[in-house]
Amino acid sequence: MAKTLNFIDLFAGAGGLSEGFVRAGFNPIAHVEIDEAACYSLKTRAAYHYLKDKGKFDTYINYLKGEIDRRNLYYKSDIPEEILDSVIHLGIGEENNPIIFDRIERNLPQDKEVDLIIGGPPCQAYSLVGRARSEHGMRKDPRNFLYVQYANYLERYKPKMFVFENVLGLKSAGKGAYLENMQRLFRKKGYRIEIFTVKAENFGVLQQRRRVIIIGWREDFVPNLPDLDNYQSGIHGVVSDIFADLPFLNAGEGIDKFAMYNSNDYRYLKDSHIRNGIDIVTQHIARPHNEQDKEIYRIAVQKWLRDRERLNYNDLEDHLKTHKNRTSFTDRFKVVANDLSASQTIVAHIAKDGHYYIHPDINQNRSISVREAARLQSFPDDFYFEGVKEGANRTAAFKQIGNAVPPLMGELIAKTLCVLL
Repeated sequence: MAKTLNFIDLFAGAGGLSEGFVRAGFNPIAHVEIDEAACYSLKTRAAYHYLKDKGKFDTYINYLKGEIDRRNLYYKSDIPEEILDSVIHLGIGEENNPIIFDRIERNLPQDKEVDLIIGGPPCQAYSLVGRARSEHGMRKDPRNFLYVQYANYLERYKPKMFVFENVLGLKSAGKGAYLENMQRLFRKKGYRIEIFTVKAENFGVLQQRRRVIIIGWREDFVPNLPDLDNYQSGIHGVVSDIFADLPFLNAGEGIDKFAMYNSNDYRYLKDSHIRNGIDIVTQHIARPHNEQDKEIYRIAVQKWLRDRERLNYNDLEDHLKTHKNRTSFTDRFKVVANDLSASQTIVAHIAKDGHYYIHPDINQNRSISVREAARLQSFPDDFYFEGVKEGANRTAAFKQIGNAVPPLMGELIAKTLCVLL
């Protein structure tokens, strides 16, 4: 890359999309995020990148091992204050925008510009499931209009391009009105857009994940956009690659900070940058399950392994059926199939229960661990998901993982754009 390209990440979450852009050589000026736990994850990742670049990677490894705490990592590792301050824990909106603008501009190098804005507003207001569960179909949800705030940032910083990620339901939300209004507003701010429907597995992610990616560009800048709809990364694997080198866990067991891998030389884990130079694994933590759920898990795994069929909730014996809803979500217990090239979509609901993500090894008889979910999202093994309080927070980690953009997909999109900028 001929020059350093600066970007701002809005609605950053834990930083999956940002991680991909950093890997591709872009420089983050700011991450703006309302969730406190995700902000700690962003700070920890910013510390990781700084320490690695400065040849002090051992300090970060010591943190993963639990030999130093989070405060020591942040404030006693010679990390410049502006690195940590680039994570802005505020909700984007009229009240906070002046504060956010000031923080961003303090971090923007003198005489430098913002080349790119990335990120997408929370997706629940556009998701098909969210609309189905909402009394008003999410029509009154204020998150529907966060794209207006996004446009305000485009107007202020005038990046050459932007990358806006969201769920497939954005296309149909409000019978298409939201997307039409976005296009009209972005055009008013001086930007043209192209809308792509991408498949994460085409980018080497071992997960069936469909997302809308909007690429926008300033009207005075005419890029030759890549065909993201038909992108093929050439990175291939099967879901068993995710599990094969991780230590055996029973339900309720886990290793927070440090564990050794089982011996393994799986190419996919290296090609995808999941195994990226360290031989330790963190947050391999499984949630506990009651005996009834474990019995259902065994039935689901046996049915898949024996018959290649998914469990229908209504086929369970009566004493195992405790949900009153027997007409929808009948596939609520689902095995992550070992031999497929992509798992089911990892979503934030995994923070509430693991029934939709049953480990394929019947001997472990549990839902997938935090680290296994992170791997299915293509997060590298040295990526640590923080809670508000220091120490493992399984629920916070699952939520961040489910809401994230897969870093591998982000990286490959970033590489296609950096040649245009």
